Amino acid sequence: MTNNTLKSQFNFPTGTTVTGKWHKKSYILVRLLGSGANGIVYLAKSNDRFVALKMSDNTMSVTSEVNVLKAFAKVQGSALGPSLLDIDDWETPKMKIPFYVMEYIQGPHLLDFIQKKGHSWTGVLMLQLLQDLHRLHEEGWVFGDLKPDNLIITHSPTKIRCIDVGGTTLSGRAIKEFTEFFDRGYWGAGTRKAEPSYDLFALSMVIINLFYPARFSKKGDGVEQLKRMIRRKPEMAIYENILFDAIDGQYYSALDMRKDLLKVLSNDTMKPVKNRNSIPSSRRAKVNKQVTPTRQTSRKKKRASRVFETIVIIVLVSFLYFIYIYEQLL
Repeated sequence: MTNNTLKSQFNFPTGTTVTGKWHKKSYILVRLLGSGANGIVYLAKSNDRFVALKMSDNTMSVTSEVNVLKAFAKVQGSALGPSLLDIDDWETPKMKIPFYVMEYIQGPHLLDFIQKKGHSWTGVLMLQLLQDLHRLHEEGWVFGDLKPDNLIITHSPTKIRCIDVGGTTLSGRAIKEFTEFFDRGYWGAGTRKAEPSYDLFALSMVIINLFYPARFSKKGDGVEQLKRMIRRKPEMAIYENILFDAIDGQYYSALDMRKDLLKVLSNDTMKPVKNRNSIPSSRRAKVNKQVTPTRQTSRKKKRASRVFETIVIIVLVSFLYFIYIYEQLL
């Protein structure tokens, strides 16, 4: 069913009350938030609290997305997706409409936030996103339809959050929902198999989109075209090696990509990779294991690495927060 048909079918005026058949909870529709291939999302109010209510004509789709939200809730320490609040059916005089209710995440979209605040925030937000993706991947899920349109920036504290989990897929299966610009299959950079490298390619395209807000279409060799576009922007030089590795599928985990990004942002002495056919960074540790450290030495290195990483992030966030406060006072 097309988006236009869904909009027509689920076009309800402001003030309409949706009452669940089973749980008897009521929600007052405020306005339309968005629509996709699998449903319509409304801003609604319940007990003086704003929520996001999604309707669909596909019960299986609703069940699938609810299962994803439940899986997100099990990912400890992650705030990537919205919290699930309710799932029910709404019986109208014409039909029965399955729906679910989730946390309403308020804030500007990622693209709008970066255009207003500047690219100094790009790296910090991508570090957050990579950490959440790593936890999601550890639980056996791949986000799939990762794009700025689905990413919201909340305040106090500044945090990147997702508002649409419709493309999230179990690892090993075929990606069920994607957007061409962020899809490695479209660019000829790999398959649509749900695996961490699929999300990491999409994340590299998110960064590219932040520097090319209007996006662009594929012309010829997609991979080479993306690399040319990256080289064309001098301000993207800091991310060049990381983006190339992600586009080439050389990262096997979000944690590997995050470590490289952290080194770049902390001005570590990371030498640029001049030979693109060299061993990817994610494999170096395995290839270069010539000496096995003792357990005690390993623990000390891990503690030192975590302390250093924490200090770097605190410094970066504090600096950006100072800039934000200064701008507000002007």
